[in-house]
Amino acid sequence: MTFSEMMNIGLMQGFAGLSLFAVLLLMGLGLAIIFGQMGVINMAHGEFMTIGAYTVFMASTLVEAHAPAWMPYYFPLSIVAAFVFAFVLGWLAEWALIRHLYKRPLDTLLATWGLSLGLQQVFRSVIGPKEVSPTLPEWLMGSWSPSEGLDIPINGLFVLALALLVTAGVLIALYRSRWGLRVRATVSNRVMANAIGINTKKTDRLTFAIGCGVAGIAGAAFTTIGSTGPTSGSLYIVDSFLVVTFGGAASLLGTVASAFGIAQVQSITEFFLSGSMAKVLTLSFIVVVLMLRPQGLFASKVRR
Repeated sequence: MTFSEMMNIGLMQGFAGLSLFAVLLLMGLGLAIIFGQMGVINMAHGEFMTIGAYTVFMASTLVEAHAPAWMPYYFPLSIVAAFVFAFVLGWLAEWALIRHLYKRPLDTLLATWGLSLGLQQVFRSVIGPKEVSPTLPEWLMGSWSPSEGLDIPINGLFVLALALLVTAGVLIALYRSRWGLRVRATVSNRVMANAIGINTKKTDRLTFAIGCGVAGIAGAAFTTIGSTGPTSGSLYIVDSFLVVTFGGAASLLGTVASAFGIAQVQSITEFFLSGSMAKVLTLSFIVVVLMLRPQGLFASKVRR
């Protein structure tokens, strides 16, 4: 094998890590908003990702059966629909369940775990137990070849661009909008935020719903690189918590950095070792770093 061929293989493996990075980043962003900003341990976060993936699948099925002329255009619209459906369900879940448990964070773990199991059973009953995949539009198929022997999938490029766009949107919303100002005030001092007229209960509900909506976008992006089943989201929930914890629970910059690091380490080690060994090495690396720096890579600054 020549040096150029080895370089091309390394670049393609690195780009495979970027595709995983995009999904982990979107999942981690939603979880960072819910867990990092609100302190809620949302074990059903993966199921909101599955809702987004199933939304794309249902949109593909309906368009293909009843309006095939819309096949080139349905995917961007289904991403918006995935956010809306996950957002609405997150809003209802916060209103019906989460708002009663804010002073009992461990109870939120048990409650959302039960919600996760319930949603998985709903998926099995409504969609079916088998994994499904949407029919992707033609413009997402194929690959881009910047040089001979180097093929980069177009769907991977799209997922990466989507993840970066959503990340920029979340950062702008958090630091340049009234909602972001209310969230940061509530996180900093809930009692004082209430005293100056901020409706912290409404802020909590909107924040939880937005975090779930971002997970729905992650599910829509996931359909371009894998098939979806009732338990697909639960396979990513551990990695999502690792991303948030490793980067720093209240740091969006840490979420981006940790998602990139975890995805690249896992992708590169999978090329040389088995998938399970790659997971073990990645987790071992994270554990060692957290032993040395328990607050994560980017600790949030707290005024005392």
